[in-house]
Amino acid sequence: MYPIKKILAICIIFLLICQPVHAIDVSAQSSILIEAESGRVIFHKNEHEKLKIASITKIMTAHAALKHGNINDQVKISAKASSAEGSSLYLKQGDTISLKDLLYGLLLRSGNDAAVAIAEHISGSVEKFAELMNKEAKALQMTNSYFTNPHGLDTDDKHVSTAYDMAILTKEAIKNDQFKAIFSSESYKPSSDHYQWNNKHRLLTGLYPYADGGKTGFTKKAGRTLVTTATKNNITYIAVTINAPDDWNDHIALFEDAFRRYAMFEVISKGPVPVLPGTHEHTDYISREVKKVPLTEDETKQVVYHITQGHNPSLSVYVQDEELTSVKLYADQNNPPAFYQTLIRKMKEFFTW
Repeated sequence: MYPIKKILAICIIFLLICQPVHAIDVSAQSSILIEAESGRVIFHKNEHEKLKIASITKIMTAHAALKHGNINDQVKISAKASSAEGSSLYLKQGDTISLKDLLYGLLLRSGNDAAVAIAEHISGSVEKFAELMNKEAKALQMTNSYFTNPHGLDTDDKHVSTAYDMAILTKEAIKNDQFKAIFSSESYKPSSDHYQWNNKHRLLTGLYPYADGGKTGFTKKAGRTLVTTATKNNITYIAVTINAPDDWNDHIALFEDAFRRYAMFEVISKGPVPVLPGTHEHTDYISREVKKVPLTEDETKQVVYHITQGHNPSLSVYVQDEELTSVKLYADQNNPPAFYQTLIRKMKEFFTW
C-alpha cells in the first residue's frame, strides 16, 4: 500500500501533465493574436464576430490618410471638426495644422476632432472618407467590416468590424514606416502651440517592455477595445481584443504565451526546390521568395510540403491540416540548395536548451 501523501502527489503530477500547457483564456468577447510577418493565427476567440470597435477605428483612418494624403499637408480645421464629441485635441475652427500633427493626435490622444479634420481633408467630407475606408477594407479582404465614420463613435449601428479584420488591417498598416513611427510613439510635441501629447496606451508606455505599437478604444456600447504590437527575439505579434474589461492583462498573457512557445523559422528559401517532407520527387522549380513562419517545438517535426504543378505551380507549407504559407514557383534547372536538407536539424537545435 502506498502512503496517502504519495498517492496524492502522483495524482497532482498526473493532472499537471494532462493539462494543456498552452491553455489560455481572456476576458474579451472577441480576440485574436497573429504573427505579423506570416499572418499565422496563434490564438482566436470569436474572432469573426461583428462588433462595435470604438477608437481602434482610427487605425483605418490613419492607414487611409497616409495612403491617399501627404503627411506634410496643412489642414484647415472646420466647424464640424472642432465640435466633434468625445476625446479631443481641442482644435479650433479656422486653425491650420499639419496632417502629420493630426495623425499623431489621432493615434496617441485618440482625437475625434483630428479624425474629422483628416476625413474632410482627404475626401472632402466624413461620408466620402467612410467610402474610402470601406474601399480599403475591401482591398484587404476585411469581409466583416463596415465603416461609417473615421473615429468609431457610436453614431451608427452599421459601423462594425471584427478582431480578425482589425489584425489584418494592422498587419498591413505597420508595413508603412510613417504609420509605424506614429503607432510606436510614447509621446509627441506638435509643431503648433499645443502641449505635448502622451500616448494613452499603457502597455506601450511602460506596462509591458516588449510592446512597440498600439491603439486604445472605448465607448459604452463597444466596451474596451485594444490593439497592440509586441516584438521579442525578432518576432512580432499583433493582439486585438474587443469588449475586454481586463484588456491590458489579456494582451500580456497572449504575448507571453506566444513568445514562450513559438520561434520563427525560414520554411521556404530563395532558390531551387529540392525533395521536401511530404513531396516525393525532385522537380525543376525555383522559389523567388523567402517565407518565415512561427512554429512550436512539436510543429517543427510535423512540417510537410505540397507542390501544385501545372500552369501556375506553387509550393505550400503545412502543419497537419493548416496551410502556413505558400509561394509561386518558377522553372529552374539548378541543383537544390543545402538549406532544405538542414532545415529540420536547425529546428531541433533551436529547441535544445
